[in-house]
Amino acid sequence: MRTAVVLAGGDAIDASRPPTLPGDALVIAADSGVHQAEALGLRVDHVVGDLDSADADAIERAVAAGATVERHPEAKDFTDLELALEHAAREGVRQVLVLGGAGGRLDHLLGNVLLLASPRFATMRVEAVVADAHVTVVHGGAPAARLRGEPGSLVTLLPVGGAARGVVTDGLAYPLRSEDLRPGTTRGLSNVMVGRAASVALDAGTLLVVQPDGGTGGTS
Repeated sequence: MRTAVVLAGGDAIDASRPPTLPGDALVIAADSGVHQAEALGLRVDHVVGDLDSADADAIERAVAAGATVERHPEAKDFTDLELALEHAAREGVRQVLVLGGAGGRLDHLLGNVLLLASPRFATMRVEAVVADAHVTVVHGGAPAARLRGEPGSLVTLLPVGGAARGVVTDGLAYPLRSEDLRPGTTRGLSNVMVGRAASVALDAGTLLVVQPDGGTGGTS
């Protein structure tokens, strides 16, 4: 399964606690995400965006190391992160880890997080590390997302784009057994890991599974 790491702008990823990344992953920097890549010691394969926030010297270093640049006009209809995810989809990627995207404006943060659950990217398994939280997108009918974290850590289930139907959880203190979660309800907030592993699946719809204490995300 081809994997991509997409580096977004915003708050810097803590380089002292870098996430575990597959060694053969395609690395895509969304504009100033090129700075995140340098801080983490990652060689960038593609730089995507309008490049209004990225330092020109950083882009030159990425190109010298073999990166391609996909430049877009500043007056565009999509964020740099969305363009980077579309680039990953065109590359045939099936699993994506997004790093960054927090900080700055609230509307950008909300837009970036909701973007992860877009049905356009449903063919990819999408996870993200946003600030201290780990976000896993789970689509209806897909294999269960298997979560890892510390006992007692929090797990929140947020339906997006409509009702999440037939939600089944395992390893959480407050289980759901083929139940529905509707947008606008807080029922899915602040569930708790019983052990170090849990799972979430659903029949239809989409869930954002948020581990605000960090966690280590979902694998199918």
